[in-house]
Amino acid sequence: MLGVPRWTLVVAALGALLIVLPLVGMLLTVDWLQLPALISSPSAVAALALSLRTAAASTALCVLLGVPMALVLARTRFPGQRLVRALVLLPLVLPPVVGGLALLATFGRRGLLGETFEVLGVQIAFSTTAVILAQTFVALPFLVLSVEATLRASGARYEAVAATLGAAPGTVFRRVTVPLVLPGLLSGAVLAFARALGEFGATLTFAGSLEGVTRTLPLEIYLQRESDPDAAIALALVLVVVAIVVMVGTHRPERAR
Repeated sequence: MLGVPRWTLVVAALGALLIVLPLVGMLLTVDWLQLPALISSPSAVAALALSLRTAAASTALCVLLGVPMALVLARTRFPGQRLVRALVLLPLVLPPVVGGLALLATFGRRGLLGETFEVLGVQIAFSTTAVILAQTFVALPFLVLSVEATLRASGARYEAVAATLGAAPGTVFRRVTVPLVLPGLLSGAVLAFARALGEFGATLTFAGSLEGVTRTLPLEIYLQRESDPDAAIALALVLVVVAIVVMVGTHRPERAR
């Protein structure tokens, strides 16, 4: 509590209530007697399984692509770097449906690259691959931001020492850089997974809603909202629980010493 003004506790409590109260309202709305039946329907199980698989795949893509991107942004200087960084982080502020339209214009049947893929017999739009790409598009900036912030906070002195001692760039990356950014990498991966798990707009626009193929849990919740509100609330609760388990189980901030 040292150094924290008392008024901030009140404001923090109000902010917490803004987040917690809607969740409490959801809990009070759930039909607990029908909950097992509502969340165990074949469509609900298929949607949850698809969401978990695609979110895991998109998180792996975010790590594969995001770590080098963060390293370049944090450790190099080049003309137009601020513009490049803004473009990389653009999905953070874009409405997801706009991201879906951009992906469709690129990978759709008549898109920039979609026609070429069609000639090769590969269809990306309205497939499970499209779901993974849509989730990666919206989740990638979270990982880049987290890893880049960790790189900037840690500085480059350890990497400079390793290079001075004769270590090759690849060795410095594996033996020094990766261990340094591991906490930020884990935090970013958790955020990316959570964001991918809840992705809706870009997925619907770019991948559609085909049961077992592209209909993730958020899409199933949206469809059930009109036909069966109780099922929608129950499935929303499942998504909240999964997200909380992921965040609590994998995000372990360092304790102050």
